[in-house]
Amino acid sequence: MGANSSSISELPENEYLKKLSGAEPISENDPFWNQLLSFSFTTPTNSADLKLLEEATISVCKSLVEKNPRTGNLGSLIKVFLSRTKELKISAECQNHLFIWQAHNALFIICCLLKVFISTMSEEELQLHFTYEEKTPGSYGTECEDLIEELLCCLIQLIVEIPLLDITYSISLEAVTTLVVFLSCQLFHKEILRESLIHKYLMHGRCLPYTSRLVKTLLYNFIRQERSPPPGTHIFQQQTDGGGLLYGIASGVATGLWTVFTLGGVGSKPTPQLEQCSPLANQSLLLLLVLANLTDAPDTPNPYRQAIMSFKNTQDSSAFSSSNPHAFQINFNSLYTALCEQQRSDQATLLLYMLLHQNGNVRTYVLARTDIENLILKNITWYAERVLTEISLGSLLILVVIRTIQYNMTRTRDKYLHTNCLAALANMSAQFRSLHQYAAQRIISLFSLLSKKHNKVLEQATQSLRGSLDSNDTPLPDYAQDLNVIEEVIRMMLEIINSCLTNSLHHNPNLVYALLYKRDLFEQFRTHPSFQDIMQNIDLVISFFSSRLEQAGAELSVERVLEIIKQGALALPKDRLRKFPELKFKYVEEEQPEEFFIPYVWSLVYNSAVALYWNPRNIQLFTMDSG
Repeated sequence: MGANSSSISELPENEYLKKLSGAEPISENDPFWNQLLSFSFTTPTNSADLKLLEEATISVCKSLVEKNPRTGNLGSLIKVFLSRTKELKISAECQNHLFIWQAHNALFIICCLLKVFISTMSEEELQLHFTYEEKTPGSYGTECEDLIEELLCCLIQLIVEIPLLDITYSISLEAVTTLVVFLSCQLFHKEILRESLIHKYLMHGRCLPYTSRLVKTLLYNFIRQERSPPPGTHIFQQQTDGGGLLYGIASGVATGLWTVFTLGGVGSKPTPQLEQCSPLANQSLLLLLVLANLTDAPDTPNPYRQAIMSFKNTQDSSAFSSSNPHAFQINFNSLYTALCEQQRSDQATLLLYMLLHQNGNVRTYVLARTDIENLILKNITWYAERVLTEISLGSLLILVVIRTIQYNMTRTRDKYLHTNCLAALANMSAQFRSLHQYAAQRIISLFSLLSKKHNKVLEQATQSLRGSLDSNDTPLPDYAQDLNVIEEVIRMMLEIINSCLTNSLHHNPNLVYALLYKRDLFEQFRTHPSFQDIMQNIDLVISFFSSRLEQAGAELSVERVLEIIKQGALALPKDRLRKFPELKFKYVEEEQPEEFFIPYVWSLVYNSAVALYWNPRNIQLFTMDSG
């Protein structure tokens, strides 16, 4: 950093970094800090750049871990940052780049160091590094201020109080990322951290009053999706009017002090991928998910989860409950729009699930929307069986569940997975709306696969029975049990189709179309004693719509067939369809400890938060076994 760095390869020999990590204590008032923090650095946004940075600075970080107990330079750096942040709000209002620039650079270094410290030591050791101070000979130990709590509180204040402008975007992003790094201790523990030092600071004391404001700010960061300003926006620029005293002091620093140090280049052209995303929105969402999933303290519930569970619409004029001091209001329309637009990301889907599951106000609002079909996913590139350019979330879920069932039937043969997937389809079936044509086809295709399997086992049973007449010594395979299992599954599929037809026939013309196209599949089950009752409605629907299509003539286009189906659905009297008890299957429960979910969230959140591109094919989930 400073004046002498021209490439990332020179960082290990950089004189300012070597002094920071050296054996000499540096006072927080030393002019050295102005020199160290006078650099420009584009934060790494992919794993390659991040790896280069970590490899180049590992020797510096290790040296600081070793020397900091004697020098206290980490604490001095943090105090320098804290002193810079006192002027941030005024600096933002006055468009003064200097304080913002140096505060950002200080926080960037702190975040990089913190990542190494947390990954190599316990929270108790980390706390000691934050409290080390230079001791003069003959002085007695005094109680040190708690820099961890002060830094955490400062970061939260920065996020909620500093206005989001082009010149403050980078430091706001760095503050959010540093909080995520602070909370990453969970990654390096096999057990759930129930009494974490960092959690204690966030849930009590000085940080607690900011709970609702922090959650609200993070949600609005996600909603607004502010794009990153051009690289170098926060850099201190020479002013034509001389810039006053501060600029005069800055200009007097040694020659080359303001030399730009770049990774990727200040002023270089941003990649299309960076132009189309909002790093601040993404990091804010990741931090929000982490805060919401912190374990409750022994004496108090997680206040951030409470805030997420209880916030209301800005149009809701009802009074807040006195039992929840962290409630607030937010614009539900803007939130809903952002959720619809961002469902291509895992973390946005996780937020939607969490809000629907835990916040009754959001759930009621979403269910009342007349445009709920806007939860649309476009260009599902990872679904390899067919190009899906536009499909509802519900239809995509059906496709994934059916694909899982088919894979399980031919490969893993896991009864637990099989039963729960079918139960999920059955429990959703009464609410199927506007099924995508491919989802409807796959439902009938799954029934076709089961039908073929049923016929094959039946044929094997028949041949085995004939063979047993010739040999009394050969034991018969238990085909009866196999048939019973397959017939149970077939009945579940028929009940799923029947439930959809009975409850939402006019909403699902594509399912009726798929039934008519494959009507021959159902012939053999009309007279089967196990399926006669459930086949009545399906047979009625097939007969009713087949008749209307015959009346319309031959050579009908797909569009014309669908139009006839839609008209017929309105004409078919509902009382002609026999009502069955509402499907409600219980899932086969296996104990899933809390340890299963939290490491998964962390593997998603943390790998994204440190600017890695998350790839499900190569990410290692931090399970209880792998840590």
